[in-house]
Amino acid sequence: MLGNTNQRSPSRMNTITLTLPPERIALFKAIIESYDNLATLRTENPQEHHLKLYFSTENSPEIEALLDSLQADFALRRLAAD
Repeated sequence: MLGNTNQRSPSRMNTITLTLPPERIALFKAIIESYDNLATLRTENPQEHHLKLYFSTENSPEIEALLDSLQADFALRRLAAD
């Protein structure tokens, strides 16, 4: 047998690169991580305070809504998305 055909294929990962004031990064990361399995946040460029958010395509609507709701409070600026 070739394997279990009921297994789901891996989701495509999307990314968004953001920047925000350094004093807000820890709280922003805590908020992102409080949503189980929604996204992962990594530092892309520590000198420039660039962060990269990794998430599945299926979570795009939730990510967009969350970023929109946090944008003003965290002075988020999007640098790139794929």
